[in-house]
Amino acid sequence: MRHWLMKSEPSEVSIDDLAKLPEQTVPWFGVRNYQARNYMRDEMQPGDPVLFYHSSCPEPGIAGFARVASRPYPDDTQFEAGGKYFDPKSKRENPRWVHVDVQFVKKIRLIPLADLRAHPALADMRILQKGNRLSITPVTPAEWAAIESLL
Repeated sequence: MRHWLMKSEPSEVSIDDLAKLPEQTVPWFGVRNYQARNYMRDEMQPGDPVLFYHSSCPEPGIAGFARVASRPYPDDTQFEAGGKYFDPKSKRENPRWVHVDVQFVKKIRLIPLADLRAHPALADMRILQKGNRLSITPVTPAEWAAIESLL
């Protein structure tokens, strides 16, 4: 089992939105970075725990817990001509982009980015590294425990 941090803009899907969805699952669509895609395609397993992170908002931070709820499957947004996530080079018979479903576990009080940066045990956490823009990153068991200690 691996642990993950997955970023979502609350204007797209927030932790509150996820909690209200049928079966409380959402496809993690629109990932267009090969490394993040490879994490979903090659490493994520159903049941893996997820830190649900709000990004590109006034106060970014960890807003809740989720879990990976499916194996990877093709992201249909890559085929929607004119859509935000359209990829003209991707073909249905050989799709470039996949996603997994994510299921709600629990909403928590927001743990802001500043709090994460202030915690010494999280100094090496990928999301805190300069220049990191990946929407999906692995989280070590020690980092996961440190975040749980902030609750």
